[in-house]
Amino acid sequence: MEFIDPVPTGKGPDTQFTGDVWYDVIYAGEEPSRARTNMVRFSPGARTFWHRHVLGQTLHIVTGIALVGTRDGVVFEAHPGESVTCPAGEEHWHGATEDRFMEHVAIWEGDGTTTSETTWLEEVTDQQYAAPRTRRN
Repeated sequence: MEFIDPVPTGKGPDTQFTGDVWYDVIYAGEEPSRARTNMVRFSPGARTFWHRHVLGQTLHIVTGIALVGTRDGVVFEAHPGESVTCPAGEEHWHGATEDRFMEHVAIWEGDGTTTSETTWLEEVTDQQYAAPRTRRN
């Protein structure tokens, strides 16, 4: 058994996030593991830029309501205790509602190559963020 020394809380860079976002690294696997797990905290209205993950990503909502947007314009609401899986290569964004903080556990992994685990794209527009919201299918 091994205890992992905590890494200081990091501030999400403005090249990947709109608004204030903070994260704590829970697990950053070393070969042969390629798993990554972060606790991410979004201030009201904060969100990621569009991005995709080489092997997908799972978000487990802890507090608040998460918004998860897809390129077809759908914005899903996810509530505490729910998990959302974004398939490999799917461009998406996630963030908090305008009036509440939101925390989620983000889980993803690399593919063992030099390919980036996450590819960051453009900022989510206010119009995309404000699109009508729906619950899961």
